[in-house]
Amino acid sequence: MRGYTGVLIGNLILAAFAGLAGPVFLVVAYVARVEGAAWFWVAGAAGIGAVGTAAIPFAAVRSARQEFPRITRRDRAGRAGDTRPAYGDDTSVVCAPRSPGGLAGARLVRADVREASFVRYSPEGGARFTTYGGDHDPAEFKATVGLRLWVHDGEDTGRGPAGQGPGGREVTEEVQVPSLCLSAVTAGRLAVLVDPPDAPTPGKVTVLWPRSLLLAGTRTCRVVDLDGRVTDVTRYADRQLEQMRISRSVGGVVMDGDLIDLRRLDAATAARYAAVARDVTEQRAPVTEPGEEARRLAEFLPGDEASFGSVPRRWSRRGGHLVLGRFLSLRGRTTFQDHGPVLDTLLRVRPADGSPAYDVVRRLTVPMNYLAVLHHTRDVVLRAGPNGRSLVVDWARTNLLAGVTTAQVIAPDGLGIPLPRRSEALWPLMNLLVAHGVSNPTPVLDLREPRMHAVSDAVREMIRGAGVRVDETEEALHDRLG
Repeated sequence: MRGYTGVLIGNLILAAFAGLAGPVFLVVAYVARVEGAAWFWVAGAAGIGAVGTAAIPFAAVRSARQEFPRITRRDRAGRAGDTRPAYGDDTSVVCAPRSPGGLAGARLVRADVREASFVRYSPEGGARFTTYGGDHDPAEFKATVGLRLWVHDGEDTGRGPAGQGPGGREVTEEVQVPSLCLSAVTAGRLAVLVDPPDAPTPGKVTVLWPRSLLLAGTRTCRVVDLDGRVTDVTRYADRQLEQMRISRSVGGVVMDGDLIDLRRLDAATAARYAAVARDVTEQRAPVTEPGEEARRLAEFLPGDEASFGSVPRRWSRRGGHLVLGRFLSLRGRTTFQDHGPVLDTLLRVRPADGSPAYDVVRRLTVPMNYLAVLHHTRDVVLRAGPNGRSLVVDWARTNLLAGVTTAQVIAPDGLGIPLPRRSEALWPLMNLLVAHGVSNPTPVLDLREPRMHAVSDAVREMIRGAGVRVDETEEALHDRLG
């Protein structure tokens, strides 16, 4: 596992080669002075050389910080001059690129994703960072996905067992999905515009990606009433659709974090919003619509491979441990890597010793396979240094905890016990392995291996305690686990 020191040394060497002109000018200045050249030539060469040489370590530190997801005390939120709003633990603010406005007569309706298939994703940035001037949503860094949609053309979105509402129709097309909006496809609920019959392309469907994040529940949504009362409308799909229609009809409603504050709107618009928010007849939609396996894209998207994680020996011996964090805010930028966008994040860290949680602000490259399941979880696994002064985002463990792939335990008799995605057993298992200094850079724990003997009994006990279900009788499971 490559550490921050290794990344810094590597970048220092690269910066030294790139800034070789600085030391060369210092040598030239020295030679000129020895040879008795005019003072202004010596001073000019020395000045250029000093600036160029001093820039080398600064460039190395800056590039290492961008490349390595390390969090230090300087990243803590709440410092003087910090005007960010205070967010609750259940807040999720995802600021994605804007969608096309669509035709004036287009209707805003819901579309259910029946099936999603990965088509292609082929940027040419490699491991380097690619920045676009003013382009927040470049096509190069979008995955092309084939969607089979059921579009609810009727006003009523009531759905039967087959997921078909009155006036609905099936649409199949390929679309480019912004990486921040991949979870809307997995969740299975999209907000779309349908062109009117008199349009050049009647019936054409255009996905509104940021609004789809709201409909999917990836982004929380609350309404502050005129009397200050807060109503949570997250995953109330019908109410959210009606709010979107109101917003579209009045030319857009400004969002403040995860809130729509009616006290900032004109009286007529506020009254329309309040009436929708007070509708309590609707049932909250599920986290994901039935048939998620037909929509899962995480296995095909780039990002760190999910695993129980490696344990550096020196880090483990000195008291290194794991810490959980949770994303409260993700904001898109104009910089990308092939395996994910660079985002401005607000992360709440919960120290393992039970001390109060604190927030950190950090610019991170977030893997696309993690973003595809963001509607399920926003938890992040962090490796804490022995002295507690620095944290490192561990994407391999984070992806396993988030359910990017399924974990498995191989019992001593050789039979496999699959752990459900996002199983309660995953987090204690990760901590158990770290406490015993056992690396397992795969999503499979094979208890037959000699290095697992020290933790085998504890692993089996944790699986029992988590109530893992398998396709066999409880007696057979007990026999397999010993």
